[in-house]
Amino acid sequence: MDHPLHYKIDYPEKLSRGILILRLFFGWLYCSIPHFFLLFFVGIAAAFVSFIAWWAILFTGKYPKWAFNFVLFYWRWQLRVLAYLYYMTDVYPPFTGKEIEGHPVHFSIDYPERLSRGLLFLRLFLGWAYIWIPHYLILWPLLMAVSFIVGASWWVILFTGRYPRNMFNLIVGVYRWYLRVMAYYGFMTDRYPPFTDEE
Repeated sequence: MDHPLHYKIDYPEKLSRGILILRLFFGWLYCSIPHFFLLFFVGIAAAFVSFIAWWAILFTGKYPKWAFNFVLFYWRWQLRVLAYLYYMTDVYPPFTGKEIEGHPVHFSIDYPERLSRGLLFLRLFLGWAYIWIPHYLILWPLLMAVSFIVGASWWVILFTGRYPRNMFNLIVGVYRWYLRVMAYYGFMTDRYPPFTDEE
C-alpha cells in the first residue's frame, strides 16, 4: 500500500535491563518532565501554525512548506519520546524533531503539492462523522490494548532483554494507523486513512 505517511521504529535486538528499571522509576524525572514541558509550548505553536495553514490552504490550495515542516517537527519529537517511554528503544530522545540520521524512530509525511479546498471544509464540518467515528470504533480499543501491552512488555524485557516482536509490531502499527487519521484530519494529506495498520 502506498501511503504518504511513513512511520516505523527499528526493532532492537537487545534492550538494557538497567535502562528499563531506570525508566520505570525515574523516567518521569529525566525524560517526561523536560520533554513534555518543552513539547507543551511547541504544541501550542504547532496548533497556531495549523490554524494559519488552514487559511493558507483555503486561499491557495497549498499547505505552506514551513508550516508543514514545523508540525512534522512537533509530531516527530513526540513520537521519539513515546518510543523511549514505551521501552521500544534505549536511545534517549533528542530535544528536537529534526530528522536525525541513524535514529531508530522514523516518521515523515510526503509533502502534498496541492490540497482540496472541498475536503478542507468537509473535514472541518463532518470530520467527526466520517473520520473519527468509524476509525475510533476500532482504534480506541486498540489504543487501550497498547497500554496493557507496554506494561506486559516491561516484564518480558526484564527477564529476556528483548521486546516481544509481535507486541512491538502491534504498537507501531496502531500508532501508524492513529497518525494517518491525525494527518488526514489535520489537513496534511488528502489521502483518506485506510482501516489498517500495515506499512
